[in-house]
Amino acid sequence: MIGCGGIAVSKHLKTLRDLGDLCEITAFCDGVPGRAAAAAKEFGTEGAQVCSDYHELLANPAVDVVYVLTPNISHSQIAVDAFRAGKHVMCEKPMAVNTAEAQKMMDAWKASGKKFSIGYQNRFRPDARHLYEACRSGDLGEIYYAKAYAVRRRGVPTWGSFIRGSQQGGGPLIDIGTHSLDLALWLMDNYEVESVTGTVFHKLGRLPEATNGNMWGTWDTAQYDVEDAAVGYIKMKNGALVMLEASWALNTRNVREAEVELCGTKAGAELVNQSEVIYNRGTHGRLMEETFTPGSAPWDFFGARNDAPFLEAKEWLTSILEDRDPLVKPEQAFVVTQILDAVYESARKNETVWFR
Repeated sequence: MIGCGGIAVSKHLKTLRDLGDLCEITAFCDGVPGRAAAAAKEFGTEGAQVCSDYHELLANPAVDVVYVLTPNISHSQIAVDAFRAGKHVMCEKPMAVNTAEAQKMMDAWKASGKKFSIGYQNRFRPDARHLYEACRSGDLGEIYYAKAYAVRRRGVPTWGSFIRGSQQGGGPLIDIGTHSLDLALWLMDNYEVESVTGTVFHKLGRLPEATNGNMWGTWDTAQYDVEDAAVGYIKMKNGALVMLEASWALNTRNVREAEVELCGTKAGAELVNQSEVIYNRGTHGRLMEETFTPGSAPWDFFGARNDAPFLEAKEWLTSILEDRDPLVKPEQAFVVTQILDAVYESARKNETVWFR
């Protein structure tokens, strides 16, 4: 584990500990004094390695798989070094801060012969998996329009380096917009991008009064240097369109996060409250809606437990043991990073970014 902060403890370490039949957590690295030791004590094997320099961890022959759980700016270099050291790599989202850094990761991965995946756990939600199967079965027909939502009214992270662009590469677009965009492209099974037009807003982040009602309390407005909202207009080569909305702070009541709405030639569908799928279509002369609530019903492959972080970890580790591609493929995550990078570039230059 390279990075033993909040995302490591709240998501990855707890689930990996519950998957003791598949793995052992043998090494911990973090630059904050005491954090790696604390994680090792709670989650690690007896005598687990603890260090502050990740190169020491990569030199450990007992380590087969590396988790990169650090600020976005360091994802690329750590992953590249891990591949060169002969390790499989799970990297938290987003893949990298920009396309150039993501390309370095792709090149190192391809040269390594190892497995590589990105932490898009929302694909493993029961509602998302149900809609994915409906899309693959052709229930929606040709999906030509999608809306990807990552909209918070006041949900600015107040810990770590989230509000510092030098560490994260951006704000809500790269932090939570990446999840919604990944869902949309995966559900549509469409990664052929023609062009991206984007707008980012720097309106509320530095206003002290805007911190009122933030779910994690007041943020440091003096340190805030990323966008507080962004919109992307993504045109695919087959004519399909994806609209992406992302915000940490926006004066709106239409709050939706990690949700997608799809419009197809046979039917439409949307993920609601991260727990339901609502299908809409015309039948027998009437317009109708059908709500599907997966509840606790698991997808057969995974068995009885179906919370997304657990399924993500189990599928990833199983893909290594079975020597097959993971569900979240690096080629797909690379396109997500390309699009996010293009939204920022389009906004900066005030022009459409065209893909080759």
